[in-house]
Amino acid sequence: MIVFPNAKINLGLQVLRRRADGYHDISTVMLPVDWCDILEITPAQDLDGSFVQCGDVPPCAAADNIVLKALKALEKHLGYALPPLDIILEKHIPHGAGMGGGSADASFALKAVDSLLGLNLGDAVLAAIAAGIGADCPFFIHNRPMLAEGIGERLSPVDATALNGLNLVLAKPVSAAVSTGAAYAALTPRGNGATPAVISIDGLRCGMYINDFQAPIEAMRPEIGRVRRHLSDHGAVYAAMTGSGAAVFGFFDNAKMADRAADSLAGCAVHVQHNLRFDP
Repeated sequence: MIVFPNAKINLGLQVLRRRADGYHDISTVMLPVDWCDILEITPAQDLDGSFVQCGDVPPCAAADNIVLKALKALEKHLGYALPPLDIILEKHIPHGAGMGGGSADASFALKAVDSLLGLNLGDAVLAAIAAGIGADCPFFIHNRPMLAEGIGERLSPVDATALNGLNLVLAKPVSAAVSTGAAYAALTPRGNGATPAVISIDGLRCGMYINDFQAPIEAMRPEIGRVRRHLSDHGAVYAAMTGSGAAVFGFFDNAKMADRAADSLAGCAVHVQHNLRFDP
């Protein structure tokens, strides 16, 4: 079985408070986008199984990969070991980008194994397992526009059809990678607030969506701010950093303007998605 774990972007990201468990309460709207990894999972050819990762791989031992952690969590839920599997993960979503690439890989692995083995656990159970792996993981089980609250595990569907027809440019400066821990250490939680759950172009233009990470991270990594301003200067309706960085995105009315903005970016991994479509 081959699946394509996709990235996400955040419309705003408000950090409300640090919790006793070390996590933070947040409020954000998350949207799936089609910058994808490739994940292949098949029954193993031998008794041991295998795991191979390639592409834009962060420096870590294979045993520490979040896909294998997800399958361990699935085994714990089931109460028995999974049969041996051969797994190949080809990374294309940049790491340290705030696009949830690792979380997507974990959640898509859960869904793929659930389907491959006929477990029929359902999205609610898979999302509960995913929540124990990482805060963004439950979003990728549902993989549709969502308002995320709590640590990201409280999800409510959002109508993102106002964005339909727009063109997206996503860019991650090659020289910049931001760890989530460093990003949280760089800001002071705001205490209260809420990200608007009604998406409109006017709302984007008027600055209704605020990413609390953007200012402190841009101060740490000025190249991120330069990319964001580049997208705005080239006609983006709205441009912002996603998640805790370092990727930046911009929405464009015109596909040619989006292409020109992307083509003129230097030193970045770039992805363009034309004619966005979100179901009601």
